[in-house]
Amino acid sequence: MRIRRSTARKVHFILDECIPPVIRDARWFMWIPFKVLFGRKAEYFFSFKDRAIEASSQDVHEVYMATADVHIRRETDLNEDCIAAIKANVVGTTVLDVGCGRGFLADELSRAGLDVTGCDFRITDDMRERFPSIRFEQARAEALPFGSGDFDTVICTHTLDHVQNLTAAINELRRGARRRLIVVVPRQRPYRYTFDLHLHFFPYKHSLLTHFTSGPGITGRTAQDLDGDWYYQEDISV
Repeated sequence: MRIRRSTARKVHFILDECIPPVIRDARWFMWIPFKVLFGRKAEYFFSFKDRAIEASSQDVHEVYMATADVHIRRETDLNEDCIAAIKANVVGTTVLDVGCGRGFLADELSRAGLDVTGCDFRITDDMRERFPSIRFEQARAEALPFGSGDFDTVICTHTLDHVQNLTAAINELRRGARRRLIVVVPRQRPYRYTFDLHLHFFPYKHSLLTHFTSGPGITGRTAQDLDGDWYYQEDISV
């Protein structure tokens, strides 16, 4: 399913901002749009949030595979402002892109001359063939197969909203970064029934920063709204 990002934002605004929560979060209200968009697979979206936190990683993986043909498909979920901010703020030469998706951002950074590793819970042979200059590893964000401080910059975009264990994923991102961590997440209100398989929501700046509490070695924390997404950046003292 292909929907332009600008169109999706308008739909989200109407549903999430203009409709009272008591209606927006009702199964009867969301039934028709879910059935129109997802057909027989609508039930996956209705039940996902209730089941995913306690489910095994394999069970969650199977839901993603079962619904792959009805997800919104774009080369990237990143908007132009976030892409520009990421490119301007990468430090060093080695970069890890966690949740690299279809490889769009990893490819953009590789073309800029950076040594890029892409990581996602599913890496296809087609991606390896399309981007031979990029090293790909298949892994979950909560358990990265890399050493501590292996990368100058670690980037994670439109991924933390999906992970089962948010704290574990953030700890892993920080562990892999030697100098800088960059995170992008959608600015989205929490609802039980959403058109995505998101588990975590960050409607406000403090909703994001609550999970990125400062600690030893963490400096220069910033968070800003860029065209409907939160762009977060922190530096790690060497």
